[in-house]
Amino acid sequence: MKASLLFLLACTAVLAVGARAGAPEEPKALVQKVQELAQKATAMAKDAFSRVRESEAAQQARQWLSENAELAKQRLVWLKEQLAELWKKKNPA
Repeated sequence: MKASLLFLLACTAVLAVGARAGAPEEPKALVQKVQELAQKATAMAKDAFSRVRESEAAQQARQWLSENAELAKQRLVWLKEQLAELWKKKNPA
């Protein structure tokens, strides 16, 4: 999906520059405009994908936390009990 979206954006940039080109005698200016627009499109696509990845990662983290919060609490209680027993064994009253 990523490659197809980038390809689509690049094609759109080429078509937009072609539509804007005043005269066919300006190939250097046309090439430069295509490169600039392709770079902008690539940067925008990368930014969008980065946001999607961050959003998905955050969503997965929230889901994991909500699913495992009770288990984490239980393990903390168990750890507290174990530490208390070790403390009693080491320092008898």
